[in-house]
Amino acid sequence: QVQLVESGGGLVQAGGSLRLSCAASGRAFSAYAMGWFRQAPGKEREFVAAIGWSGGRTVYADSVKGRFTISRDNARNTVYLQMNSLKPEDTAVYYCAADGVPFRVQPLFYGYDYWGQGTQVTVSS
Repeated sequence: QVQLVESGGGLVQAGGSLRLSCAASGRAFSAYAMGWFRQAPGKEREFVAAIGWSGGRTVYADSVKGRFTISRDNARNTVYLQMNSLKPEDTAVYYCAADGVPFRVQPLFYGYDYWGQGTQVTVSS
């Protein structure tokens, strides 16, 4: 089992940047592929980005491609989401998630086994 805690959310103006962090504890972090998802009020949870256990493979939603970067530091048991050129439509609660199949990098939320509590990101226009 693994516990996930997100941080780094906040209020930022459109065009600005934020870096989210997700710290993991419990079972070996490198045993998991990791993903970021987000959920805006009144909308379903949507995939943002995912990264394999080694960091060598990443996948992004089309809506964030070229603006967001997912990375991980297995020595620090942490996954990051660097968000640049933020838009008001990026406003949501952002969640990190762990997939117990470490080489699988996929966007389906039901494939993830563990979830953090979320961190709010608000982008003002």
